[in-house]
Formats: sequence, structure tokens, C-alpha cells
Amino acid sequence: MKELPAFCSIHPYFRVKPERMDSFSQLMTDFVERTQNEEGVIFYGFTCHGNEVLCREAYINAHALLHHLDNVADLLDEASKIAELTRLEIHGSEADITHLREPLAKWQPDFYTFKLGFIH
Repeated sequence: MKELPAFCSIHPYFRVKPERMDSFSQLMTDFVERTQNEEGVIFYGFTCHGNEVLCREAYINAHALLHHLDNVADLLDEASKIAELTRLEIHGSEADITHLREPLAKWQPDFYTFKLGFIH
């Protein structure tokens, strides 16, 4: 068993207008295509439950996470026209959370500080 390595994860939850799920599905494809070549991405993917969509994503540090948000800013703007951001969770070390509080404040995220864990 190894100690869990440090990383930042961000988990935006969207409620998509039911009649716009097809459009949001295309946006998901666009997000994935745009993100797959970014440096510092650990994982990135979408899960759906009806018209509720969760993007599970992790980055090596706060800097990589902020770079990603800058890279997909136009897609986030498009998403906001057809979906509501209902929850935003940010998980990371105290240092990364401190770095992210101000730049992410406009989205009113819930910040979670890593305490204990492992990886196999």
C-alpha cells in the first residue's frame, strides 16, 4: 500500500435542460477532446444520471487545474447556456486549496482538504 499522491480534483455537477441533452453530449465530447492533450491531467471523464451530469477530473496540482479552466473557458460559457452548475467540489492539499480559493470564488465551490488515504 502506498500513500495517496498529492493531486487536485474538481467535480462540477450540472443539471442540463432535458431538451438540450443532445447539445450537452456534444459539449462533453468537445471538453474531452480539448482536455486530452493538456499537461498535468491525471483523469477526466463524464458520468450521467438522467439529465444530471458530473465531470470527474484530476490534475497534478492547482496550476494544472487553473490552466485547464482557462483552456476550456469558451466551452464552459456554452455549457452555462444549456445547463445549471448545481454544485462544484474542489479536493486537494491545503496548499493547492489556498491557491485555488480566489480564482474559483466566482463559482462558490465547496473546498475539501485531503487528510488521509492510499493508492494500490
